[in-house]
Amino acid sequence: MECNPTRICELLVGLPEVNVLGVDDECDGPLRVHVESRVERAWCRGCGGRAAVKDRPRVELVDLPAFGRPTRLVWHKHRWCCRGCGAGSWTIIDDRIAPRRAAMTDRAGRWCTEQVGRSGRTVAEVARELGCDWHTVNDAVIAYGRALVEDPNRVGDVDALGLDETLFCRRGPRHRHEWCTSIVDVSAGRCAQLLDVVAGRSAAGPSAWLEDRPRQWRDAIRYGVFDLSGPYRKTFNDSLPDAVQVADPFHVCKLANAKLDECRRRVQNETMGHRGRKDDPLYRARRLLTKGHERLDEHGNTKLMGLLEAGDPRGEVRTTWHAKETLRGLYDIDNPAVAAEYLDELIADMADASMPTEVQSLSRTARRWREQILAWHQAFVSNGPTEAVNNLIKRIKRVGFGFRKFDHYRIRVLLHAGRPNWDLLATINPAQIR
Repeated sequence: MECNPTRICELLVGLPEVNVLGVDDECDGPLRVHVESRVERAWCRGCGGRAAVKDRPRVELVDLPAFGRPTRLVWHKHRWCCRGCGAGSWTIIDDRIAPRRAAMTDRAGRWCTEQVGRSGRTVAEVARELGCDWHTVNDAVIAYGRALVEDPNRVGDVDALGLDETLFCRRGPRHRHEWCTSIVDVSAGRCAQLLDVVAGRSAAGPSAWLEDRPRQWRDAIRYGVFDLSGPYRKTFNDSLPDAVQVADPFHVCKLANAKLDECRRRVQNETMGHRGRKDDPLYRARRLLTKGHERLDEHGNTKLMGLLEAGDPRGEVRTTWHAKETLRGLYDIDNPAVAAEYLDELIADMADASMPTEVQSLSRTARRWREQILAWHQAFVSNGPTEAVNNLIKRIKRVGFGFRKFDHYRIRVLLHAGRPNWDLLATINPAQIR
């Protein structure tokens, strides 16, 4: 058992090779622990003679809380000089205590990174616990977090790659939307992993990211999953030409529901002369129309048929509803050959001149994306994991009340959803932290 009071203080401080000089306990302020590095002597780099201590500058660093109170580590450094050759003064830096020009100790910076990144806590909450400025914590999270997310082993082999857009921020007095693209590993049998986030939702960002990956890594990707997006299709055409492109089933059904809603609003205006009101039959049926038919009970189905009978005199909404349900039935078919025949017949039927304009538009879209829609029956992968990762991204955006710097946004969301190797946090060299 340790009985030396000085040694007990050193053990409580928990830093290697330091001497505890004292503790200032102010009632209305943080605890201040004064330490110095254990340095016996220093030698001049010019003449090799013994150096002398010129002065003892003090550096106050934010440290981990002690006994539930904010704590500051006051580091009494040694500034040396050589009186023999007249060389300039120098200071010996101990990176185990704090990186160069840091306002926080090394261990506090690692702790903040894990709290903000892994646990999803806000920077402001962690700053209040440490009793320091918001920027001090954020700078530490970005510095240590960058070393984690740039780990080359974080991104492994990918079998299926998903692309989807998320709103980054609304900028300027007109709230101009700025988007970004999430690049996600959606391989079957794995937990979804956010590989990276690139600015914009055009083909340029994800294409440039893919081109930076090794050729062998890109050749291993068999499937590219995305919504019905032309820019993302161009990304796969240009950067992953051998990957099978898969249209996400959710977005195909969403498109059919959107066409049904367009038809309902058009018929509403043509028959009633105004937008939907709460007593209008078609307006009352709007939620029943977009709900899957198998989810309607007998009462719901009877109510829907009655509302369509009252508000759809020419049967256009009913026809569009049947087209939507028929398209959804494509995903109940297991045989790819039968699914292809089913979709071809459906496209031909919806293209008939007697169909509502919305159904004909749905037919043209389905014909344009035929190969990508049918590819699902071979790959059985979807963009559902990408949407799940987007929820994690939005969680970080909510707790942060929005972002303005894309670099900070990227590192924060990758720390939370990118599944970095948190064991590497203890091995990061403080001398490389900037």
